[in-house]
Formats: sequence, structure tokens, C-alpha cells
Amino acid sequence: MITEDARELLATGAVCDSCLGRPFADRSFGLTNAERGRALRTTVALAADDDFEPDEPTNCWVCEGYCGTFDAVAAAVVDALEGVEFATYQVGSQVPPLVEENERLFREDAGLDPEVGESMKREVNREVGRRIGAKTGTDVDFDRPDVLAVVDLAGFDPLETLESDSVTSHAVDVQVNPAFVYGRYRKLERDVPQTEWPCRECGASGVQLGDDGEEPCDHCDGTGYMYETSVEQVVRPHVVEAMDGDEGTFHGAGREDVDARMLEEGRPFVLEVKRPRVRDPDPAELEREINAAAEGAVEVDGLRLATYEMVERVKEHDASKHYRADVEFGDPVDREAFEAALEELSGTTVEQYTPQRVDHRRANLTRERTVYEIDGELLEPTRADVRLHGAGGLYVKELISSDDGRTEPSLAGLLETDAEVTALDVTGVEGEDEPFEREAYFRDEPREA
Repeated sequence: MITEDARELLATGAVCDSCLGRPFADRSFGLTNAERGRALRTTVALAADDDFEPDEPTNCWVCEGYCGTFDAVAAAVVDALEGVEFATYQVGSQVPPLVEENERLFREDAGLDPEVGESMKREVNREVGRRIGAKTGTDVDFDRPDVLAVVDLAGFDPLETLESDSVTSHAVDVQVNPAFVYGRYRKLERDVPQTEWPCRECGASGVQLGDDGEEPCDHCDGTGYMYETSVEQVVRPHVVEAMDGDEGTFHGAGREDVDARMLEEGRPFVLEVKRPRVRDPDPAELEREINAAAEGAVEVDGLRLATYEMVERVKEHDASKHYRADVEFGDPVDREAFEAALEELSGTTVEQYTPQRVDHRRANLTRERTVYEIDGELLEPTRADVRLHGAGGLYVKELISSDDGRTEPSLAGLLETDAEVTALDVTGVEGEDEPFEREAYFRDEPREA
């Protein structure tokens, strides 16, 4: 009987209401453990016609006073989060081993299962979290909160806290989870990489060791980078600054060659901002700022505040690509032969052994990729404009040139002459089965077109 169990628990010594109620946490949903404990203590006193004598947390042999510190701990967490914007939170805690042992003995001495009810750790997390939510007007999130606060109960003396109503800051560790901005970029100039390209010769330092000591690196002209800028270097600083974060990481849905432009609707990307203190910048204003600073080399479009799922989305979502290529032939090409070769390639699956230009960083193997559609126009006997739609991972330059027979079939092979892509544009990146943009992965409302 619950009253008898409560009487046995009270007989173990001075016990606060929270500790008394915790073994019965599965009873009467909607009550706190302190409310359960107070009700049980009252019931036992009434049944025995004894004087009602509450025990304060300062005298509790089980929690040693920690159950009276929930308000102070919550206040310490809120103070640690000052200046940080967040809408969701989660609380974790570390309970001293001695207190955990007290909990086990408390139940065993009363003849109860050591696992009955709930643990003090769960109560600390819930009660501190409930107070944080009330103080900040935010919601708990057990999946992916904006911030995570971990409280180390061993980091402060509960009896001192009960006197001072404060908790030392080193007992609270606050983790601010990343924030994400999704968008699409257009790369309007050639020789601009997607991400920064550090110089391998000088390790991005910009210097090398010469006869007279350190001197500017010959390989990168002392810049530390192989290219003056990149899409990442254009976008990242503005997003990180707008979110008042510490650093940013660029995630793209694949990448185009350095010498290729990215046009039309652009390529999806996510900028991940580490430890942001602002989570709700104006995407439209941010977009205008980035585009103005890029001075026409790069443009971003459709910026939206996103969830962490969008990182995996842009990196793993199956996508097809559209291309436009300027092609030059080694010998004059007959128009009918050119059109027949394109017709043969359209809809076919090609086998591509790792191209020579990337075999230093890609595994040597044969990949099968489908050419969904290809057409073009022979502008001159030795020059053509080719447009195609292919599966993700299709090596377009090698589809044209054959790469010394590493791609079969190829335009060069079918025409029996050398063929080279002299300029390449990516004109579309789209999901194979559904769009990249999924509303469930955004934190804001879509903007009107």
C-alpha cells in the first residue's frame, strides 16, 4: 500500500518532499515530486494522528540539499545564456555518485525496488528545465535544441546555495548548437572555386623559406590561396556576422569545376554557423548584402533559415545536372554525323573510368552514369554548342572528349575525332525525385516571389 511505503521511507531519516515523492513519480500525472511528497507526508501524519513535521532540503540525507537548488540552478543557466537568442533548449545534469548511492539505499531500506519511480537526474533535468522555460519564454526540445545546458551538481555546495540563492558559474556548461542558412548560389565568373582553396606548397601561410629567410610563396604569390576568392569566402563572412557566430562551414550540393560557371537557378548550399548568438537575421537583407559585396562574381538567391536536416539534404540528396558546353573538334565534323552522335548518346548509360584530371583524389573505378538528354548545334565544322541533362556524378568533359577512351561511349569516339570542352556552364541542379527545398526543413516562412 502506498501509505505504508511512504511510512517506511520516512522512517529512514529526514527526507525532503521531492525525495519522498520521487519513488512514486508514476502516480497522479500532473503533480511534481515535491507535491507528491507533501501529500504523502500529510496522509501519513493524518493516519497516525501525528504532528505534521516537514523536512527541508537542508536536512535531507538523500539529496543533501540539492532538491532545494532548482531555482538557483535555473537562474545560473539563464545568466549563462545572456545575449544568446534561442527558441528551444534542453537540460542535462551530472549527479554526484554519493547522491545516486543515497537514492538506492533510500529505496532498499524501505523494502522498495531500487529502480522504482524516477531518478534524481531526471527530476533535476525536468524541474530546472521547467524554470528555464518559464523565465525565457522558450520551449524544451529533446531532439535538436538551440541550446543545451549541462549542470554539474558536484560543482557547487547545495547548502551554500540554499543560503546565498546562487550557483557558481563553473557548475553550468552551456552549449549553443549551430544555426543554418539555406540558399542557392550562382557563379557568374570562371576560375572561382566553390570553397576556399589553400595553397598546398606553403600550407596557406603565404610564405616559404628562401636563402634569406621567409619570403612570399611563389606558388600562390604570397596570398596563401590558389584563387583570390571563392563562393564560400563571399558568403560565409556575411552570414557569420549576421548571426554573431564564431565560425562558419559551407556545404554545397556537389560542386562544379573551377573553370565552370554556375548559372540560372543556381546550386543549393547550406552555411552552417557555429555558436550563433543571433538565430533570426533577415534573409532578404542578408541576401542583398552578400550580392552587393560580391560585385557580380557571385550571387545568392532564396536565402532561408533552415534546420540541421538541410545539411544532409544538400549533401546526400540525389540530383541531376543541366549543362551547356562550348566544344571544339580536332577535324571538321559533318552536321548529319554530329546530330547522329548526339541522338545515340541521348538516353544512354555511359561507363566512365575515373578521369585523369581527378585520379589523384578519386578512387580508380568505373562508374555508370546516364545521359538523360543531349542536343546541340554545330556552329562551324570544328565548333559546336552542346546542351545536356545528366545524372549526378556524370563527368561531362570526358563524355565529350572520351578521356583517352576512359569514357565509353563519348562524342569524340562516335565522331572519330578529338573533341574538347573549351567552356562549360552548369545551368541547373535539381533533385532526381523531388526538389531540394522541403518546407519541414525550414525555420521561416517562404518569401513571396
